[in-house]
Amino acid sequence: MQTVSGLFVLKDSSPEPVSSRNAVKRGSIQRFIRLLKSIHWIDFWRFAPPQSNGAVERTRTSTGCPTATSTLRVYQFRHDRIVSFEAKAPYKARLPLCEAPNTPYMRGVMHNFPPVQWAVSDRPVPYQDALAFMEARARAIHEEGAPELVWFLEHPPLYTAGTSAKLDDLRDPSRFPVFDAGRGGQYTYHGPGQRVAYVMLDVGKRGKDVRAFVLNLERWVVAALASFNIEAGPREAPRIGVWVDRTQAGGPLREDKIAAIGIRLKRWVSFHGISLNVEPELEHFTGITPCGIADPRYGVTSLADLGIPATMADADIALRDAFETVFDSQLVPVPCPLQPAA
Repeated sequence: MQTVSGLFVLKDSSPEPVSSRNAVKRGSIQRFIRLLKSIHWIDFWRFAPPQSNGAVERTRTSTGCPTATSTLRVYQFRHDRIVSFEAKAPYKARLPLCEAPNTPYMRGVMHNFPPVQWAVSDRPVPYQDALAFMEARARAIHEEGAPELVWFLEHPPLYTAGTSAKLDDLRDPSRFPVFDAGRGGQYTYHGPGQRVAYVMLDVGKRGKDVRAFVLNLERWVVAALASFNIEAGPREAPRIGVWVDRTQAGGPLREDKIAAIGIRLKRWVSFHGISLNVEPELEHFTGITPCGIADPRYGVTSLADLGIPATMADADIALRDAFETVFDSQLVPVPCPLQPAA
């Protein structure tokens, strides 16, 4: 039996009743109701055009429509903002249409939420340790109601590969350690002088609107940069992140990326987050093709490169204030995770 409900085509393998037509209908309805009760619903809306590589392409059907299963998938939203989304459910579904309704039924407004814990690490944190902590904290938020957390830190010099990373974009694999991040996106660099902000928020309780959440991450970075009188913003696909226009009057186009965004959602709890270039060694970015963009018109920049004499503490204050405004949640300082013993 095959039942069509909304955007999903749901298949029930139970045998059909062989009695009267009414019994068939009653049995079909009862099985369909049981199936609906067993589903942990996740929501789909308009997808951006597919790219020719990456995990999104690998999960498309022969008709070009994305598939949704109980395993990890990477979905693309407006302007190709990439989010890694993991959901577990006792079903498989496929989208019979490549487009969902323009307006999702989910609430898109985020307001009046409890305070969020805010930690700042004062020394570089090994990437594996940070990743293990984020996964554990996200699980605790979902299963145990642990407080949400925003964690500011720096990493030692390293490269991370997102779920859409292409091996050819790793230009110098022996230069720094390379880690599989599991987040959306491609290759990026982390190192001293770059403020990484890992965001462990319960998106399920904040409206279940992934699109609004990603847009708020962008708004957060843009608002923080505005406090330094820097005009920045997101760009069209495939240039994910936050960019600054450095085109000179009468000259060719020149835009540089100052912040990266890469998120993973697991059972509606986010982790990973954003990275803002305060004063990193920009030459370290040459070991990769950042976010897969090799066009010479587009590069990377930092506050220092733009002539802004900001310290990491200055950047933290700007990010803190902007977060509280954009996400309407107070940040409450707590001891930093993984603090080494004195």
